[in-house]
Amino acid sequence: MKKSMIVLTVLAFLLGGMGMPAASHAGKTLKVGIVDTYTGPATAFTLDVLDGFKLAVEKINAGGGVLGKKIEYLTRDDKFKPDIGLNMAKELVMREEVDVLMGTINSATALAISDFAKAEKVPFFVTFSKSDRISMAKGHRYVFMMSETSEMAGRAAAVALAKKPWTKYWIAGDDYEYGHSIANGVWKSLQKLNPNVKLVGESWWKVGEADFTPYITQILAAKPDFVIVATGGAGMVNFQKAAKATGFSKSVPFYQHTAIENSTLAPQGKNAPEGVFGTANYLFYYPETRENKAFVDEFKKAYNRPPKVGALYGYLTANFIAEGFKKAGKIDKKKFVDSIEGITLDSPVGKIAIRTCDNQLELPMYFGVTKIDPKYDFLIAGDVQVVPAKDYMPSCAEVKNSRK
Repeated sequence: MKKSMIVLTVLAFLLGGMGMPAASHAGKTLKVGIVDTYTGPATAFTLDVLDGFKLAVEKINAGGGVLGKKIEYLTRDDKFKPDIGLNMAKELVMREEVDVLMGTINSATALAISDFAKAEKVPFFVTFSKSDRISMAKGHRYVFMMSETSEMAGRAAAVALAKKPWTKYWIAGDDYEYGHSIANGVWKSLQKLNPNVKLVGESWWKVGEADFTPYITQILAAKPDFVIVATGGAGMVNFQKAAKATGFSKSVPFYQHTAIENSTLAPQGKNAPEGVFGTANYLFYYPETRENKAFVDEFKKAYNRPPKVGALYGYLTANFIAEGFKKAGKIDKKKFVDSIEGITLDSPVGKIAIRTCDNQLELPMYFGVTKIDPKYDFLIAGDVQVVPAKDYMPSCAEVKNSRK
């Protein structure tokens, strides 16, 4: 009788032990669920994020993975719709049991998934959405911003513009949250940094506007020294084409966030206007450091094109995920969130960290002006100056106050 009980106990133990790995993926891989837009115009940005992430993951897995586990990733196309994105995030967490969520270029999708991630205590890395509410008013411990917000981009531009001689400004742009956020970020900061500036007028057009001529005529008639053009997405290229066709770009200097970034300039080839001021977190030809050159060479070898800014976001996200879990010592979401605080990594743009008070990646911002370079069949940025993260990010006190 006793012998039978011992045999049954041993069998139960063995069967239970053998069944444990099958009940969870935890013993096999580190799973990352990616929700982003993979159809339509947004792919000009999101595919670079994915390719940068894949490039880093392949290197990490080739080096033994994370704590002996390979990184596995699953992608979902939200079709730029917040309800679809949220449902896909839920499916990835509940059914696929991912350890980390990442992605989104649509800020409304990011905010919806962020609320879900907070409730489920799942780390969520936002790779391209720009609303400052993600990390400010709606921020929390489980959401991480891997790019600048629109307000931060505006602040960075103001730091550079404050050193210029212009005083009479005009604001124009796309009439939606992103456009107004960029414009407000520039103007409010510029007023603080240079009290001599004054606003002589504003123009706002609907998103997708095709005819900029009436607005350009109005602006030129007011004779401003400088124009803040708050456009995004396809509007970036469309306005630049109109500015060149009408002679606007030669009549008055103007600024657009990402005007100098390859996503905006490469599609236009040599036809983009010279002399346009812009900001960007990444330029594949600057800085000319060993780390950046290595990243560019690896990306070109893998995808036969130079990396755009999204590639940097994806690449860094993979590396921060890996280092965070390594520091935690196990694949545990809470320990990961605790461990990632204070991690500093070498990167193509220098040493960077995720700030503890708001989980915002501390990236430098580059301010420059478009120019022709014989080495490339598209325009690049000249007269590049670096705006350090500390000079354009909101203070921790501002973050805390916004979350009250």
